[in-house]
Amino acid sequence: MTEPQDFTLKVRPWRRNVTPWADILAHEYKGAGTDADPYVVTWLPKDPEDPQAYGQVYKWSVTLLAAAGTLAVGFGSSMLSAAITNLMHAFPGHNKMLYIMITGIYVLGFVVGPLAWAPCSEVFGRRAMFVFTYIPFTIFNAAVCGTKTLNAMLVMRFFAGTFGSSTMTNSGGVIADMFAAKDRGLAMGVFAAMPFLGPAIGPVAGGFLSMKTKWQWVAAVIAFFAAALTFAGWLWLPETYAPVLLRARARKLKAATGKVYLCEQDVRRPLNTKQLFFNQLRVPYKLLFTEPIVLFASLYMAVIFAILYMQFTAFPYVFQGYRHWSPGISALAFVGVTVGAFLALANIIFYENPRYARNLLQAGYLPPEARLPSTIMGAALLPVGLFIFAWTCVPISIHWIGCIIATVPFGAGLVMLFLGMSNYLVDAYLINAASVLAAGTVTRSILGVVFPLFTYDMYETLGPNWAGTLVACLSLVFIPCPIILYYYGKRIRRMTQPGRDADDLGQMMARMMMGGGAAGAGAGAGAAATGEKVEELNESGTGLAFDEEANIDGRPALYRSTTAATARSIRSMDELVELEFAPVAFELKSDEGQ
Repeated sequence: MTEPQDFTLKVRPWRRNVTPWADILAHEYKGAGTDADPYVVTWLPKDPEDPQAYGQVYKWSVTLLAAAGTLAVGFGSSMLSAAITNLMHAFPGHNKMLYIMITGIYVLGFVVGPLAWAPCSEVFGRRAMFVFTYIPFTIFNAAVCGTKTLNAMLVMRFFAGTFGSSTMTNSGGVIADMFAAKDRGLAMGVFAAMPFLGPAIGPVAGGFLSMKTKWQWVAAVIAFFAAALTFAGWLWLPETYAPVLLRARARKLKAATGKVYLCEQDVRRPLNTKQLFFNQLRVPYKLLFTEPIVLFASLYMAVIFAILYMQFTAFPYVFQGYRHWSPGISALAFVGVTVGAFLALANIIFYENPRYARNLLQAGYLPPEARLPSTIMGAALLPVGLFIFAWTCVPISIHWIGCIIATVPFGAGLVMLFLGMSNYLVDAYLINAASVLAAGTVTRSILGVVFPLFTYDMYETLGPNWAGTLVACLSLVFIPCPIILYYYGKRIRRMTQPGRDADDLGQMMARMMMGGGAAGAGAGAGAAATGEKVEELNESGTGLAFDEEANIDGRPALYRSTTAATARSIRSMDELVELEFAPVAFELKSDEGQ
């Protein structure tokens, strides 16, 4: 009798832990192994290949590698902005707008990329998407060094931004895959810092380098950084997305036994690649233009993001044009923004998140508006920093430290606003949270391209004082937004069907967690008491329902994708927290059944 084939995976630098095939084969799976009732493949108890079973040192090594990928993309977006003077000499005779678009065209790629790469990660996995997108990201960045015309450079920069933007969805997903919700705060804080840290340090490095070398070397540093991360990612970044890993295991089990095996997620929600991509392109825009909260919150975050990118033009104009600093020294003005961002992250990680967790534990349920106090504080800090900067940057008789210190509250307000508002949208639109965040990504990327185009002319026409005041007033106009949401958010949400569904879902989950097994009935009664009808999700795809088989072999049927299928599987506090934190990882999933 022949020995059964051994399908044990081989140890590789990117796959340090493997599960013996004999253990996988011997495990008892639910189901009958038929097309009608397939075996349901889940992780084994203490499965070495389960990303959440990785050791802490290895998890943090992977976290830093994934976060570095996001850092590199932000770094590349702004670094060349410090070499614009050199580029004007190398490519003379063009409109100033084209030189400014060297940064803007890169950010424009953030509009296109995430909508394509997010569903790809569900089909092909995190590792495959990182390697597949980072290779062309490196190639296009390297091609910038050899361009002979400004137009060719803009084309290369656009494609570099498009492929590099995969890390905006992929890196956060890697972290969410590995860490349990209770351990994820610090890791998510590190990841969340990268989109702000990269653009802030890019001009510093680019400024000093452009003083000593040609602009090609500034572009080359971006390419070398990307190439190093591409190699490191190919060599060490593991696959962490559970459905992709379990699908591969299911295929091997089927080949070895002839029985039908499906991974847990595919049993609950069969993978439909066409629908996945279609929803990714359709649902975010539908929510953006039909949900008032999504529209105004996305617009607010987009304006804040655009103001950050306006500073890549404003800071050189002020510090080089008026104070006559060198490009390298003038770029150091971004250090204040970086300090403010880190102070805000420290506040969120060590104060705001623990405070929220304590209140949630005591109350059992907190409305989305409980996320807004830090957002309101950030909304106040941002214009304060901008107003002080506007009236201390010139005349030069005012010491330079005044305007540098003003960038600290600006950086802190930026981060507190961005993360606080993102958390609010996640809680307010549970089953649609991923598409809501996708809509915000597209909106802020568009404004991040448009606003810097008129920044130079605005500062030249109005002068730094009044131009800076205008920017500060723009942020001031939006201060009522989080305050109105704090007091009237629930009333506004319940004006629309998606808002009502998400609000009912949150309250139902709270009653289930507080009331145990009978909570489902209590939740349904509670929803009925408010005059809202709880519909069956399995039939309509828009209502809310809970499945008795939400736990399979004791493991939550939850893979950090905020979809209708995920929402109906929630059965415990841990699973609620998993859902709550998933979209904060900026993993733009599609929402099935919408």
